[in-house]
Amino acid sequence: RGPGQTSFPSKMAMAVRRLGCAVRLTSTTAFAPAVSGTAKTVTHTGQAWADDDYRNVRFTNKVKEVNKHFAQELIAKVPVQMVKGRKAVCEGGHGALGHPRVFINLDQPGPQACDYCGIRFEQDHHHHH
Repeated sequence: RGPGQTSFPSKMAMAVRRLGCAVRLTSTTAFAPAVSGTAKTVTHTGQAWADDDYRNVRFTNKVKEVNKHFAQELIAKVPVQMVKGRKAVCEGGHGALGHPRVFINLDQPGPQACDYCGIRFEQDHHHHH
């Protein structure tokens, strides 16, 4: 990490705070890659090779590191954001941490996910005008 650069857990914590989520990162190692002693460990893209596969050469005298914390599982742990109106606005954070602003229609029952970041929003029907 160079001067002025922020670690991934810190960036994620900043993004979560900006989204107003009550998520707290308890350890910087919580998102560290799990180390596998073999090249057979399946990655998030489903890659796993046989022992005689030529692509295993990159792991000669090295261990294969696979992050077992997939984005889909992490975003599923973020609570659904309740919204008073019929639409939600999502920017996924601010600046470089975000994505283009999208408006999400909440007329359908149940949580509706942002197509960019996966944050879920739901209309709060218990809200009184």
